[in-house]
Amino acid sequence: GTKPPPCAPSSWCFLGYSIVEQSPSALRLQEGTSSTLRCNFSTNIYSVQWFRQNPGGSLISLFYLASGTKQEGRLKATVDAKERYSTLHISTSQLEDSGTYLCAVRHSAPR
Repeated sequence: GTKPPPCAPSSWCFLGYSIVEQSPSALRLQEGTSSTLRCNFSTNIYSVQWFRQNPGGSLISLFYLASGTKQEGRLKATVDAKERYSTLHISTSQLEDSGTYLCAVRHSAPR
């Protein structure tokens, strides 16, 4: 099959990132429970950014990382560039964690 362009029309493109399919694509959490979102890439990546889109539509950048693990409060993001995936772990979820989580990748260094 033909490879899709770095940003397919069905995906969002912004800041040179392409939004990647993630699993699960939608998630409902009970307060106080934990969950992990996973994002797989088909190509080599330079960096990954995780966002949360609030019900009002505004995007909040949660993490930016090229490899390894970063933690901020109850959120933890990891990137495994060799295995081509990233995870976002939410522990002890609270009401303010609600929203749509997006994973975006940059395939090359910013020019």
